[in-house]
Amino acid sequence: MATLEIRDLHVSVDDREILKGVDLTLKQGETHAIMGPNGSGKSTLAYSIAGHPRYTVTKGSVTLDGADVLAMKVDERARAGLFLAMQYPVEVPGVSVSNFLRTAVTAISGEAPKLRTWVKDLTTAFDNLAIDPSFKERSVNEGFSGGEKKRFEVLQLELLRPKIAILDETDSGLDVDALKIVSAGVNRVREAGATGTLLITHYTRILRYIKPDYVHVFVGGRFVEEGGPELADLLEAEGYDKWVKGAGPAKAEAAT
Repeated sequence: MATLEIRDLHVSVDDREILKGVDLTLKQGETHAIMGPNGSGKSTLAYSIAGHPRYTVTKGSVTLDGADVLAMKVDERARAGLFLAMQYPVEVPGVSVSNFLRTAVTAISGEAPKLRTWVKDLTTAFDNLAIDPSFKERSVNEGFSGGEKKRFEVLQLELLRPKIAILDETDSGLDVDALKIVSAGVNRVREAGATGTLLITHYTRILRYIKPDYVHVFVGGRFVEEGGPELADLLEAEGYDKWVKGAGPAKAEAAT
């Protein structure tokens, strides 16, 4: 069973410390929800794990099955089993969706999928996420609405089946119908039992559809509270105010 371990992680952006000692253990098959206000550093955590060059790790470690993630290049992290669904998916003009997906699957598995199987899997994935089949020939994310981009991120998740999936505010900008479709896609991957999920969100509404095993409150660049699903209900009722006040001046220094 794959395990992502984060120990005393400190991260800076432009010489300003954002993460201030993050510890987390995420095992394959588990779902952890990270909740916190804007500017708490949640997205910084996601992009630091994925290897975004803007974020500088100044202290601590990130390992996947004991392997040093921080020593890996971005593509090596993906091949090792890490997946990031971005808060703001980027457009890739000139690269068709179908070519992008088949290239990604080939890179992860080490061999190209058999054409007959691939066509079937791709069609099923598009149907499951209610994406128009014509999108297969469009450039990646080019001209997609915000909701379409989020559904395409989850489509990639379903096809790649990573060891660890980091979902950075996948629920943002989704209407109720799109939220249900996206959540169902995440749940299909979860129910297969092969993926650990780190779900980053501001709100509890997505947790009505994706039930977490653990909930973590993130304020001022660190975890300030941890618990079970009942903690999300407390946040829904009371908000983050008591933890933000407890964080003091440090909260003003954190940023996503």
